[in-house]
This record gives sequence, structure tokens and C-alpha cells, in this order.
Amino acid sequence: MSDTAVSHRAAAGRPSVLPEPRGPLSAAVLDTLRSPPPLTAGPRLPATERCDPFGEDLHLALQLCYELHYRGFRGVDDAWEWEPGLLCFRGRAERVFLDALRSGTAGGRDVDSALDALLVEPVRGTGVSHHLCDHGEWWQMREYLVHRSVYHLKEADPHAWVIPRLQGRAKASLVAVEYDEFGGGRAERMHSRLYADLLAGAGLETGYLHYLDAVPAPSMAIVNMMSLFGLHRALRGALVGHFAAAEITTAPSARRMVRALRRMEAPEACVHFYSEHIEADAVHEQIMRHDVIADLLAGDPDLAGDVVLGMQATELLEDHLGRRLLEAWSGGSSSLRLPLP
Repeated sequence: MSDTAVSHRAAAGRPSVLPEPRGPLSAAVLDTLRSPPPLTAGPRLPATERCDPFGEDLHLALQLCYELHYRGFRGVDDAWEWEPGLLCFRGRAERVFLDALRSGTAGGRDVDSALDALLVEPVRGTGVSHHLCDHGEWWQMREYLVHRSVYHLKEADPHAWVIPRLQGRAKASLVAVEYDEFGGGRAERMHSRLYADLLAGAGLETGYLHYLDAVPAPSMAIVNMMSLFGLHRALRGALVGHFAAAEITTAPSARRMVRALRRMEAPEACVHFYSEHIEADAVHEQIMRHDVIADLLAGDPDLAGDVVLGMQATELLEDHLGRRLLEAWSGGSSSLRLPLP
């Protein structure tokens, strides 16, 4: 393995530095994390009730709180992960976000109809992968890869939270999907590792959360939704619904991404990440629908509404991100908060 490959893979595994604040909520959380955890009374953190549920400040604050359950941040005491005052603040912020997800989606309990809707693609698609496939430019592709890095450098980690909350066939089948996401037992084939290779191939930084200051709220919101659903047992149905939606919609978009990258003559490492997802996620789609969801609802039919919420919330937030990118690009502007050099 080359020194460059070793270097970028090491960078992808290190915790991130703390980002810059985006408002009073994230500033308060950052100030809190820079101090030692209290032994008695917890930190005084601002109210969240009137903040924008999809805004920059709330989602950076949530990202900071959630990241304590993943790799943490350089220089931040690990004891903050379970500090009661910070958890109470996170809970208030989560309620604002979850209420907005519920009010922004149609709801319902018809899981089969929600799944069938995900399988139908418009004849003339207008999403980001369609744009990149048909007439996107390399600078736009690189920006898109930056947006997705917030999730893909920890791909499948948020979904692992649901494993102990499932039983029987639903658990065994979801673990089988996760096993593929984690490379089938081979570190070099983990999807997060493949994404680090992709970033390096595109001439981008591979450090974990390296681009956190650059990405806007819609990019963080998608990952925050996964953490929200995964960290709450009560929302296990929503996490399964989200995971199913992701697996169902990935294969068609991955095909378009492969065509886009081939057209742009991108390095093979960039193409490989998406080509890996085409066949794998087509299989995962069937497993999620017929083994995970079916078995979950057979044992607990009351979770049907949450499964639908997970699917619809995923579509809602993906639409938010897609609009952000396409509106910026149509005007010739960067979709990032900090444009790439």
C-alpha cells in the first residue's frame, strides 16, 4: 500500500476537531464541550423551542451531541457522552426536529404503499443524480461528494443502533445487510473505507468530518435523523423504515452516478464506490422489505406508522438537500458554506 493511501486512511479514522458555531445553540454546546464535565450541576444551555427545526444552528448542535456517541472530538472529554445536562438539551432539540419531521410528512400506516412509491421513478427525473448524470460538471460532482462525506465516512454506523432492538428474523436479516456494509469482515472493503478512497481519488480531504464546517444544514439533517431514530428504542420502526428507503433508492441513483463519473473520466476509485452499491443494494432492498420489515411488523404491528415515518422523513430531507444543491448550481454558485478551492 502506498504512503498516500496509508495517510488518507489514517486521516479518515481520526476524530474530528470541533467546528465553528452557527448560532447561539451550537455556540453554547461548543463552549460546553471545551470545558471539563461537571461533577454536580450540569451546563446551562439555551432553549430550543423557537429555533428553526431545519436550520444551521440546531443541526450543528445536534451533530455535536450525536457525535459524542460515535468517535467524539479531539480534545473533548469522553465523559460528556452521558452528561445529564447535555442529554437534556439534546432531548429538547430532538423534539423540535422530530415534531417538524412528523408535521412535514403525510404519515399513515400503509407500509406496502409507501414501499411501492419508493420503487417508482419519474420518466424524466430531476434529482441531483439525474443532473450529475446528464450534464453535471466535475466541480459539482466534487461538491456532492463533500456533502455525502458527513455520512459515508461512518456508513452504516447509525443503523447498528437498532440491532439490539430487533428480534428473530428481523434482527438476523438486518445484521446480514450490515455485514455487507462493513465489508463482509474485510476492512479494506468497508463502505466507509471505500468512500475515503473515493475522496482521495477526487482530490478531496479524507479526514473524518473534515468538511463539517463546509456542509449546510440539509446535509447534517439527514445524518442527524439516522442518529435520532437509532438512539431511541421508541423510534426503532422509523430507523428500519429509513434504512429500507435508503437501500431501495440507492441502486438506481448509484447507476446514474457511475454513468456520471464515467462521463467525467473520474478515477476508478470514485467509480468503484458506486458500482459496489448497485448490485449489493438491489439485494438489500429485498431483504429489508421481505425479511426485516415483514418480520418486525408481524411481531409488533403498532410500529407500522413509525416505519412509514422513517421512509417519508428520508424523502423529505433528501428533497431539502437536493433543492439546496440544484438551486445553487443553476445559478453558478457553490452549494457549500465554504466553497472548495
